[in-house]
Amino acid sequence: MSSDIIVEFNDVWKKYSMNQAFHNSFREEIVNVFKTARTNKHELSSGEFWALQGVNISVRCGECVGLYGPNGSGKSTILKLIANVTFPTKGDLMVRGKVAPLIELGAGFHNDLTGRENVYMNGTILGMSIKDIRHKMNDIILFSELQEFIDVPVKKYSSGMYLRLAFSIAIHSKAELFLFDEILTVGDEQFQKKCADKIRELRSNKMTIVIVSHDHKTLSELADRIVYLNKGTIHKEHTTPIDKRDVS
Repeated sequence: MSSDIIVEFNDVWKKYSMNQAFHNSFREEIVNVFKTARTNKHELSSGEFWALQGVNISVRCGECVGLYGPNGSGKSTILKLIANVTFPTKGDLMVRGKVAPLIELGAGFHNDLTGRENVYMNGTILGMSIKDIRHKMNDIILFSELQEFIDVPVKKYSSGMYLRLAFSIAIHSKAELFLFDEILTVGDEQFQKKCADKIRELRSNKMTIVIVSHDHKTLSELADRIVYLNKGTIHKEHTTPIDKRDVS
């Protein structure tokens, strides 16, 4: 394995139960790991399905990889596996470095805490020290454009406000690998552009990024390579033409 590879999937399979696929808590995932250990990993029980089937992907340090495909193709499952939110049913997965996952709106937030309090909580989850968070607090708030609402409980936030704050915390962390799931479709057009510009800046600074989007045009402009998925398998992948990318 090359020393510059930061993520590597080697024949990774992941199965879910149709009754639990969209409702599992972290505790339920842990329980499922032990259940899987007692059953045949190669077989499906009643009500189960393969979310991923024999996936092989490598992501190199400093590379921006886009994941593209219809709903249910396995894109978000790949991000959750990289983020260690869930675990492979079989196969090997290697992830190096600190990860900043923005894969579920509001994940890592507590609804009863204010935006400012959630910056501290979410920032520490992403590996930031309290000193770092205090130092970067003003920059986080300014980027999110939530100055008027930062001391309001986040349960009163709109989905767009959640995104603004979560994205701003993630990009100000010391992560080496950024995971973005459909961030370019939530919030107003101006903030979507702001997010895309920030991703370009991260890429120009040689940060490693894996991004999911249904916007093929924008994905082609942001990513160095696009992996196309369908029904849990890799359909194809290709490098985006250099003249379609903003390589500032």
